[in-house]
Amino acid sequence: MPPTPSNFALRWVALYDDIGEGYAKTRQPDPRIERVLWDALGEGSCVNVGAGAGSYEPRSTRLAIERSPLMASQRRADAAPVVIASAEALPLADNSFETALAVLTIHHWPERARTGLRELCRVTRGRVVLLTWDPEAVPFWLTRDYFPEIVEIDLPIFPTISELGAELGGSVTSEPLPIPHDCVDGFLGAFWRRPAVYLDPAIRNGISSFCKLPAETVERGIERLREDLASGAWETRNADLLNVDALDVGYRVVRVDYR
Repeated sequence: MPPTPSNFALRWVALYDDIGEGYAKTRQPDPRIERVLWDALGEGSCVNVGAGAGSYEPRSTRLAIERSPLMASQRRADAAPVVIASAEALPLADNSFETALAVLTIHHWPERARTGLRELCRVTRGRVVLLTWDPEAVPFWLTRDYFPEIVEIDLPIFPTISELGAELGGSVTSEPLPIPHDCVDGFLGAFWRRPAVYLDPAIRNGISSFCKLPAETVERGIERLREDLASGAWETRNADLLNVDALDVGYRVVRVDYR
């Protein structure tokens, strides 16, 4: 029997029920990222775990799992059915699906090694695909220069690629996912060449990393960024990025095959 969700899960629901209003507007799927994920996933019935509003969900999805009712309410009318449940207690039989997808979500799962990741193994008979951030990657300018507190929060909650392999078993491959300079999905690293976008509170409200920080910490970092943009210091410091089309800011596509 799947384990009972923890208090961490309840706090996660509270976070996304607080910040999730309008989430689907700022977190539209980028078609280039979508193509990479779908190619990695391949064919077969899919369960999308930690599905949120349904970004990157392939047509082969038969079921979505999402903790937050507010997030689930923003799914398209023609999307796959959604069950309100926790990744650490999937209400599914063993080997229920050919594939499983988890996009920028595993860092929100409580006790990920003992429950959430093993639950993915349990219900999937073919392939698991994860989009995650590698805590061993070098931080990019936003977290390096303005919000080092985000890295401090993220390091303990994002598993390394080797940790993922140890818990998920199977045959594991990991590939960098360079982020396009004009990415339309507003996650933390999306605006690496468009720094002024981070000044928009509506954009920051769709990024959970900002919502975990004290308000005064966010305002302090944003004010430094605003000043550096006005003075030209940001452009001088990051001149090498201005003509780059895509950048590796630590995101990884991890594929696990079980046969």
